[in-house]
Amino acid sequence: MSRFSQINVNDATGVTADLFAGIKRAMGRVPNAYATVGTHSAAVLAAALNGDAVLAKSSLDKRDVEAIKLAVSEIAGCDYCVAAHTVVGKMVGLSLDETKQVRAGDATGNAKRDALVRFVRHVVTTSGTVDQARVDEVRAAGYSEAQVVEALFAISVITFTNLLNRVNDTEIDFPAVD
Repeated sequence: MSRFSQINVNDATGVTADLFAGIKRAMGRVPNAYATVGTHSAAVLAAALNGDAVLAKSSLDKRDVEAIKLAVSEIAGCDYCVAAHTVVGKMVGLSLDETKQVRAGDATGNAKRDALVRFVRHVVTTSGTVDQARVDEVRAAGYSEAQVVEALFAISVITFTNLLNRVNDTEIDFPAVD
């Protein structure tokens, strides 16, 4: 059971109701994580949704964005986000095996994306300045400086959701994953 209160999505008013309506149009429903955020801060929900909209328009492939979100969520131990982004990852073209490999930090057979995931895992699991060799590796794999910046933004976007769901113990409303 989630720790934070959550309004019935159909009872929302004002900006929150508008945001929930947009999520329903896009996803068919309002997932529990979004419902929780919207219950307590329409401004934060709007910012989170805007972050995802920015990523959707970025130069990163949608599969790359989902690989980042899966890798970061696995490292954070966010079972909610792992479940959600496994579903979304499959929707954008990652196979179930690829989602498992990304989560485990194993090679998927896509050398470019594997380099991105290694970079992301390194950034998330270390502190201090990232070694030039790590930046050179992801760029040598074919990612531009702009894409590296977008990857870092993807890390920040999913980190908020990971934190929320870990603190809230949000009830998972996506198919569970192993």
